[in-house]
Amino acid sequence: MRIRFTKMQGAGNDFVVLDETTQRLHLTPAHYRFLADRHFGVGADQILTVRPAPQPNVDFEYIIHNADGGEVEQCGNGSRCFVRFVREQGLTDKTTVRVKVHGGIITLQEMPDGQVTVDMGAPVFDLPQVPFAAAHATPVDSKGQAVSASDALTWQLSLGNGNAVNVGVLSMGNPHAVQVVPDVDTAPVLDQGPLIENHAAFPKRVNVGFMQVLSRSDVRLRVFERGSGETLACGTGACAAVVTGIRWGLLDSRVTVQTLGGTLTIEWQGGDTPVHMTGPATTVFSGEITLPDTL
Repeated sequence: MRIRFTKMQGAGNDFVVLDETTQRLHLTPAHYRFLADRHFGVGADQILTVRPAPQPNVDFEYIIHNADGGEVEQCGNGSRCFVRFVREQGLTDKTTVRVKVHGGIITLQEMPDGQVTVDMGAPVFDLPQVPFAAAHATPVDSKGQAVSASDALTWQLSLGNGNAVNVGVLSMGNPHAVQVVPDVDTAPVLDQGPLIENHAAFPKRVNVGFMQVLSRSDVRLRVFERGSGETLACGTGACAAVVTGIRWGLLDSRVTVQTLGGTLTIEWQGGDTPVHMTGPATTVFSGEITLPDTL
């Protein structure tokens, strides 16, 4: 089968975008893995599939698959590329669109300067909804002392290698665990990332953020994404990191997040208000590729 695709990136987080607005491609997890493969396929952190609106109050639906072929709930950088894609392809002339994703409904706006702002919705702290199995972690305070689970903003995870880390736990449409590190350049991202991603406390695995606080309005961030490994940027990870930093009293309501692939701006007023993310979205190239029959 031969299919058309568009390669896009947002702050270095790269995507293969597929148009299923007129016809379903019926791809399998093996197909998604092939497309994401940087040697034999196109190469991408995630594959985004654009589909028609499934209900009256939205403009489109899009489906997200990680490089390992598994479907996931949300992707912040991908959502910015999504709105750029549907406008460039002539699928809509709106600058603001509402889109259904597996994790809910999000609102996307293309700005006059070419940046895209995404209303990511309110962060979710209810542990079963994250989902987070608290029995496999210890609730602690800012000094690492044990507290009751109802008072906890921080959870200590034993990594099984003699180390333990303190993380903030939340969902931004997908699960995140965020820790503060002295320096992201020397942070044990590749060592701890897989251990936390697959920790028993996260029954659906988790995206792992390593945040260095430079000031109350500026952080650096690396993210080890479930199913993809470390990526150059993670939009929901940037949102989760800033929300965690605000809850821990480290950050103000508007924060610049420096990722390996570029800069994002995250705003959150606290409570049940939505998180807003602004950043770039760029088309790299378009083409066609033949999917092997043997997959």
